Amino acid sequence: MKPDGRSQRNEARLAIIAGRGRLPLDIARAARDQGDDPFIIGLVGEANDIPPEFEQVSVGLGDAARIHALLKEKKIDRVVMSGGVNRRPELLELRGPLRLVRFLPAILRALSSGGDDKLLRMVITIIEAAGCRVVGAQEVVPGLLAEYGAITQRKPGANDVKNITAACAAANALGALDVGQGAVAVGGRIVALEGAEGTDGMLARVAEMRANGRISATRKGVLVKLCKPQQDLRADLPSIGPDTVRNADVAGLSGIAVDAGRAFVLERETVIEEADRRGLFVVGIDRENPATLSTDSST
Repeated sequence: MKPDGRSQRNEARLAIIAGRGRLPLDIARAARDQGDDPFIIGLVGEANDIPPEFEQVSVGLGDAARIHALLKEKKIDRVVMSGGVNRRPELLELRGPLRLVRFLPAILRALSSGGDDKLLRMVITIIEAAGCRVVGAQEVVPGLLAEYGAITQRKPGANDVKNITAACAAANALGALDVGQGAVAVGGRIVALEGAEGTDGMLARVAEMRANGRISATRKGVLVKLCKPQQDLRADLPSIGPDTVRNADVAGLSGIAVDAGRAFVLERETVIEEADRRGLFVVGIDRENPATLSTDSST
């Protein structure tokens, strides 16, 4: 046993490349509980304040050379990429060891014309070139994954299922283009697709359209978030949290549907509390058969 009471840690360590949000910290704590000694690499300008309970360092977004050196120095064998990233690195920010020169053409293509999924796949390739295995956050914190069915008091009604089905088809098509993961449907019609502004920005647009009369003030809608069909499940799984619920409510939506087994529900208890207080539903769906959801006949 270690002096702090925890069992002997694994000799090889887990690194967490951290962007925005709570997920990196949740992963670090779960990994520690399982006997790992996680090392956090926070991306400058993206990572939230990480408490001093974890060994950590801040690294520029494009500094692959520094990341490679850290992975070797800290004896890292597994890497989790987690949290949001608001921007892409500029070409002048790129720093890489000589052994990564062979990847430069692909990196430039991913930065100039690729979507997020193509760029993330390139990042995974670069990390694996350092001799590390990239693992999905769900391997460390499987309890954060959305389950099938509603987790809230309210369940989708028949009209909600129609909106879910429409938004699911749109999110699938959008994801296939490697653009975004979310769509909003109101009255069975797609009113917003997620772009570079992210989910919160899309919901702000929906709220603005309602305020301007572009969307009916009385018809509710649904937000759907799905994995992209071609997405590498080791990075960038869709996620929702309490802010998503609040913003969906401001946008006049009746609920949120996410990819069961392939999306995270962060701060689950708070999400449920916020949704129940606001009368919204949160539900995990089968992306292939969204219309098979059981419905609440009273709504």
